[in-house]
Amino acid sequence: MMQTTVIKYGGSAMINEDLKTAVVEDLIRMAGQEQVILVHGGGPEIDAMLRRVNKVSRFVNGLRYTDEETMEIVQMVLCGKLNKEIAALIQARGGRAVGLCGIDGGLLKARRITSVDLGLVGEIENVDLDVLNHVLSSGFIPVVSSVALGLGEDAGRGLNVNADTAAAELAIATKATRLILMTDVPGLLRDVRDPSSLIRELSRTELEQLRRDGVVSKGMIPKTDCCIKALTSGVRETRIIDGRRPHALLSVQTLGTAIV
Repeated sequence: MMQTTVIKYGGSAMINEDLKTAVVEDLIRMAGQEQVILVHGGGPEIDAMLRRVNKVSRFVNGLRYTDEETMEIVQMVLCGKLNKEIAALIQARGGRAVGLCGIDGGLLKARRITSVDLGLVGEIENVDLDVLNHVLSSGFIPVVSSVALGLGEDAGRGLNVNADTAAAELAIATKATRLILMTDVPGLLRDVRDPSSLIRELSRTELEQLRRDGVVSKGMIPKTDCCIKALTSGVRETRIIDGRRPHALLSVQTLGTAIV
């Protein structure tokens, strides 16, 4: 059976033109040897669009607070702009890609989070792989944006879901071998001001202690949560890597932090 790798793509690697090209070239090369699923965020692009309409971004526990107006912009930027740009770039470099969002075919179904007020932010309850499997079996790279189909009171509308979480849920549902999260730091650092304090590998127990010590904070909280959930659910390998390094995906075993 062919190995599957799920990659969360975001941060500087989505903005810098040279890095974008390097990521796409890596994806095409990887797709010749295994099934590759790309899940993308778009925080900087969303922030830029919000600034254009004079709206301030707000985050709660590393997650974007999403009111009605923000949700419109999230869906427009992620599903309408970035998703198709990435798919087009893959095809321009000789690959084959299909752009999807979680709404398409009910790929990702989510219910609004109520434990804390995040607005129109959902927690994924169900993954329907029908559309994704058709795309993969036809030899295409699925490019998935993290907007889910709402359930309950939000039935028939989109909900914003964290892209790291979406990647983890897809890794679990597809029984992926690897989950790779690309970010804008070298990996998990003991001291966020010191890149040389990179932790190359740690166990779940060690990670939980670092969280209690406050070493893991802000945006790293949902990333490490995703890694733990994926590992618990059968994904063999999770890794947080520096997406600012050209061709990082082809050097993934020597980069970043592996959580085991």
